[in-house]
Amino acid sequence: MPDSLAGIALAAGEGRRLRPLTALRPKPLCPVGNRPLLDWALDALRPAVDRVAVNVHHGREAMLDHLRAHDPDVHVSIEEAEALGTAGGVAQLADWLDGDAALVVNADTWHSMDLAEFAAGWDGERVRICTPTPGPFGPRSAVVASILPSWAVARCAPEPSGLWEVLWSHEVDAGRIDTAHTTATVIDCGTPADYLRANLVASGGESVIGDGAQVLGAVDRCVVWPGEVVAADEQLVESIRAGGLTVDAS
Repeated sequence: MPDSLAGIALAAGEGRRLRPLTALRPKPLCPVGNRPLLDWALDALRPAVDRVAVNVHHGREAMLDHLRAHDPDVHVSIEEAEALGTAGGVAQLADWLDGDAALVVNADTWHSMDLAEFAAGWDGERVRICTPTPGPFGPRSAVVASILPSWAVARCAPEPSGLWEVLWSHEVDAGRIDTAHTTATVIDCGTPADYLRANLVASGGESVIGDGAQVLGAVDRCVVWPGEVVAADEQLVESIRAGGLTVDAS
């Protein structure tokens, strides 16, 4: 019988490429369509799993405050001294998993995929990967989600390490990896341009205006974070207004 599935949203990264936005709030809390990326990830996981966990490191206090207020039932794995990476983060949750398989996503990837359908296709034995990248799965392939059986979780150690190096590459070399290709919309919100694109896809191409924001000027295909002000003499195009800053994302 296949293992039971628990969900993990990896959310401990620094988000360096998304600066200056990640100097204002942790990357998983940056809003897409006026909802934090983390909330999108957790909502995508829940129909496919019995329970969910989030790992945190960078922006720890803001992440904990958000989860306490909005999702107190989520199990939180705190990475104290340093971020443990994708493999290390999963390994630190081994006791919580207690022999269950893990359905793992990155909290900074916005997508329109049905993870329950992806999980339903799992054979209960192999590592299963979902990717929008055509062709054989490799180190440059984008990853929407992966299923790690209990034996695969046991191969990971709670130290800084990545799933490609520790696990996926070995399964590819052995010809055992189970790859599912998706045509769903998948956007890794790693840069301001990709972050803007995710917002525009989520909104149907319209500017996304946060709660309490005041747009007195003109905005065209922009994101305005909650509480921000666009002055009457401003005309923003393909930009992000956050923390009083204007980030060109064209």
